[in-house]
Amino acid sequence: MKNSKPLVLVLMGSDSDWPAMSETLKALDGFGIEAEVAIASAHRSPARTTKMVSTAAARGIEVIVAGAGAAAHLAGMCAAETILPVIGVPLATSPLAGFDALLAISQMPAGVPVATMAVGPSGARNAGVLAAQILALSRPPLQKKLADYKHTLADGVMKKDQELAELLRRQRASRG
Repeated sequence: MKNSKPLVLVLMGSDSDWPAMSETLKALDGFGIEAEVAIASAHRSPARTTKMVSTAAARGIEVIVAGAGAAAHLAGMCAAETILPVIGVPLATSPLAGFDALLAISQMPAGVPVATMAVGPSGARNAGVLAAQILALSRPPLQKKLADYKHTLADGVMKKDQELAELLRRQRASRG
């Protein structure tokens, strides 16, 4: 499905957020979805952030993913500036290990929804998958990729189960 035009805008408040937020890009890349990626702070560059988000739809963006730690204002600011779906990824960048960011992102006021992921890299990965699911609503080829992805996850569980069963069988055989 690789588009030449980005469909997802991935924002993070700082370059220190990249190790976790790179998981969003890995997920999107796996589905062939192009993304625009930028550092845009709700607190340190609010005008730039507002412009990027308020013009996103005109650039062809359909989903925004915003990762931030501590007060995690970025996702809420994005949701305030657009009608596009916003996915918030809380990051563990403070002494509260991301719990503060999780609460901040999940406590948006009525009328300003932000889909909230888990803290850290797994939440960032899930943000990419959720963005793909949103985009797949109108893209049957992407629906197929997502179905294949789900089958791959299930196959992975079965493989791990078989490996565990074999390990337990060998351990029992060596004891007895």
